[in-house]
Amino acid sequence: MRQATGRHAIATRGRGLHELTRAVVEWARGTGIQSGVLTLYLQHTSAGLLVQENADPEVQRDLERFFARLVPDGDPLFRHHAEGPDDMPAHVRAALTQTSLSIPVIGGRPALGTWQGVYLYEHRRAPHERTVLLHLIGE
Repeated sequence: MRQATGRHAIATRGRGLHELTRAVVEWARGTGIQSGVLTLYLQHTSAGLLVQENADPEVQRDLERFFARLVPDGDPLFRHHAEGPDDMPAHVRAALTQTSLSIPVIGGRPALGTWQGVYLYEHRRAPHERTVLLHLIGE
């Protein structure tokens, strides 16, 4: 059994989905591990990780419209707004998405489906620097 660890920094442009599929696939391939489990872990509380369709960009716009309706910025329900009106909504959005993903690795590649991509979902409106930790265990 072998292990590899790494980190991937991503500069977001603000709220929205930022694809990191290519970086994750290249990193996994570079480890030389052919079969195992890849874990991605996001070290932030106002962003999330998800596997989502990467063919039709309208999916991403629909997701943002849904979240805007579900958790609007500036909602008077929220008292925590230390960093602005999108602060607490970003934390709620993060609670509804994921901070980690587990993806099987087969043949040296993450076993994503035909239309699946790996995304960081930035929930803040301003650009941020985010860090995703990568851990692959296998043989």
